[in-house]
Parts: sequence; C-alpha cells; structure tokens
Amino acid sequence: MVKRVGLRVAALRAAGAVFTAVLLASCGGGQQVQKYVPSRIISFGDETSVILDTLGDHNGSKYTVNAIKDPTTTGGVTVLDCVANPIWNQYLGQSYGIVFPECNPSAITTTSHIYAANGGKVADVKTQIDTFIAAGPVTSDTLVTILAGQNDILEQYALVKAGTVTEAQAQSTIEQAGTDLAGQVNRIGLAGAKVLISTVVDVGTTPFGLAENTTTPGRAAFLSLLSTRFNSKLRIALINDGKMTGLVLTDETISSAVKNPGVSFIDVVTPVCDTTKAPTLPQCTTATLITGASGDAYLWADTLHLSSGGQRAVGALAVTRAVGNPF
Repeated sequence: MVKRVGLRVAALRAAGAVFTAVLLASCGGGQQVQKYVPSRIISFGDETSVILDTLGDHNGSKYTVNAIKDPTTTGGVTVLDCVANPIWNQYLGQSYGIVFPECNPSAITTTSHIYAANGGKVADVKTQIDTFIAAGPVTSDTLVTILAGQNDILEQYALVKAGTVTEAQAQSTIEQAGTDLAGQVNRIGLAGAKVLISTVVDVGTTPFGLAENTTTPGRAAFLSLLSTRFNSKLRIALINDGKMTGLVLTDETISSAVKNPGVSFIDVVTPVCDTTKAPTLPQCTTATLITGASGDAYLWADTLHLSSGGQRAVGALAVTRAVGNPF
C-alpha cells in the first residue's frame, strides 16, 4: 500500500513538473518566442498603397482624403500633412516607427519602399516583385504588404459591358488572377520575407457599383461575384501557414461597415471628396470635401477608393494581424 501511494505521489509530481514547464514557456519562462519587429516595409499593389511625392519634398499625397496643416500657420497656403490620415500600409509602418521615403518630412533614416502604382493589376505585382528581388537580398526582417485585384475586376467588368467577353469568361479570368496573386505572395514569402496580403473590397458595394446597378440592375451583384471569386481563389492558393503569411480580411471589414451604417461610419454610400473642388483623388484634402462631411465619418473618398477613415480601419486590421501572427 505504501509503495502504491509513493508511486502516485511521484506521478503527480512528474505531471506537475510538466505543467509548470508548459506554463513557464507560455508566460515567458523557458524559451521565449520573440515578438516580430521588421526593419522595413515593402509595399506592392495598386494605388491603395501609394504615396505620391511629386514635389520631391517627402510630403506626398495619397489616393484618399489628404490631411493639411492648419492654414493659420501656413499663411493661408494649403500645405499637406502626409503623416496625418495615413493609408493602410503607412499606418502599419507607424506602429513600428517605420516611414516611407515619400512621406518623410522629418528625414528619418528608412529603407522601406513603395513599389505599388496607380492602376496596378496582378500582372504588375509580379513585375514589382521582380524589381525588388533584383535589387538585393530578401530578409526575414522585411515585412511585405500586397493589395491588388480591384483594377483587374474593373477591367474585366468593362470588357463585359463592351460585349468583348462574356460574364463567364470574365469570372474565369478573375479567378485566375486571384490564383496568380497568391503565387506572387507565396513567391516573396518563400524568398524570405514576411507577408501581409489583403483581400479586395467588394466592388459591388462601392459607390461605383451602386451607380452601375442603378443604370443596369444586376451589375452590382456581378461585381460582387467577381470580387468574391477573386478573394476565394486568392485564399485557396495561399501558403497560409501563419509563419510566412498573414491574411488581412479587408473585404469582410469593409462589408461589415457597409451592412451596418452608423456604427463605424455615418455614411457608407456617398463619396466624401467634392470633385468640383478637387478633380483628382490625390488632390482631395480635408478642405475639399462635400459640405458638412468628414473623411473619418464617410467610408468612401471617391466612387472606388476608401476614405481616410476607411484606410485607417484597414491599417488597424493589418497591425492586429501582424502582431498576432507568429512570424
């Protein structure tokens, strides 16, 4: 009997030792998993990720609602404040103290780079990545962001409207584009970088999609179908092991905002930028909005692109994904 009790005590002690070791490891004891901190951010994709430094003053404009400095401090002259109203990849960078050269008025040392370009499609992402890889080694402290696909969807949609391709052909092309983009994500990840890949917004729910549907009922549903199929094929083909790639579900976040007006945004259907005051989106600022509107309270900057508030929502999602992903 004494021998049995001794054996039980020994077993309990052994189990306790194992539990303690697991607990210490999870709480920082033992071998601690270090938090991933990138040294630079490299962005590929379309205009959603672009900062335009057209004046060469490292205070560039963006395809959203641009912030401006207080006119009373600039002699009444409109001067951009590119640090404020950050776009999604810029917001991500700010969380790590990283800046892009196109918005770097304080001249902070940076090796980050934006390869994304206005009008960029999936095929362009491959070229962008080609250029980046050719420029030097890809290291694990490089955090890559990729957001593309909307321009592919719009291109196929325009071809369907023109009668050049059928809806089935357009859907097939878009599905291939989603698969191809996943291939590029996998490629840059396998080369050594850590990647945040964003899904595309549901184009059928944009002001553009709603306007198209007013003219021709069913058009919004078709745009939504193309968006869904692109995102679906993208997600299926990703090497999404949690170590190399983090998925930013922009489509779900923006769709939730659209379905719940008044929660995150008071207006989810009206473009906030006044095109009579600012003909192009990079010219849109907090001083050129429709009367009584705010870039934080309205979801859309123009008929296809997110407002400063919309960009911030995606940026916050990207930060959460980057921090939560075991890179």
